[in-house]
Amino acid sequence: MVRQLLRCAPALVLACLAVWAFTGPRQAAAEDTKVTRLDAGAVVKQVHRYQRETWRWQKLMGVRPTPRSRAAETDPSIKFKLWVRNLWHRRAVRARRKAARPPHRSGWLCIHRYEGSWRDPNPPYYGGLQMDIGFQRTYGRELLHRKGTADHWTPLEQMWVAEHAHRSGRGYYPWPNTARSCGLI
Repeated sequence: MVRQLLRCAPALVLACLAVWAFTGPRQAAAEDTKVTRLDAGAVVKQVHRYQRETWRWQKLMGVRPTPRSRAAETDPSIKFKLWVRNLWHRRAVRARRKAARPPHRSGWLCIHRYEGSWRDPNPPYYGGLQMDIGFQRTYGRELLHRKGTADHWTPLEQMWVAEHAHRSGRGYYPWPNTARSCGLI
């Protein structure tokens, strides 16, 4: 009995492969076409969302934005669209992680400890790093225009605006007393 089964096994395997070869690829192709029609627009929307997120973080950090390509919109292949979506997702995650760690974060947190609340709305100095309107216009113009004064910005956004001032050569000198208390100048 076992010998008879062993003799038939190769024939059964070949028969199964033949049936799959006849029906499998056609069914898979039909499913791919269905997925392409239904999800291509959604995938392109996801690509655009990840692009906007990436550019938002890059703009906040003051780095050049990653160039845009319209290939995902024009290429008919769903696999390519998914690849582009995954690429932009990785870029967005990388930009978010990098933005979460400003270069002088510990210095800004020390200055904040001696200044005000991150939500301090009292003029003439706003936010956790006590930035005046002139400072906000110079180093955070886009945020000032879009969100209002620094008390409406996230702590991370306030630190990056301070980082722009630091990079421009001002260092910690806009906060002379507090920076001295922190040992930064």
